[in-house]
Amino acid sequence: MDKTTSLAILAGGILLVIFGVNASNSLSSDISRVFTDAPTDKAIWMLVGGVAALIIGLVGVLRGSRS
Repeated sequence: MDKTTSLAILAGGILLVIFGVNASNSLSSDISRVFTDAPTDKAIWMLVGGVAALIIGLVGVLRGSRS
């Protein structure tokens, strides 16, 4: 994986985490917390996907291309 792809994945991960945090603070998540004591599935999946993309992107940037 080259550094450009890794940086794109890293940027996408950052965006997903930001959107996930915003979604977990939304009205629908607040209503979901009343009934299930957890934020909405959408917020959780955005946070999980964002963290995974951050890790993959960071590993790719730190390793660099070894061709």
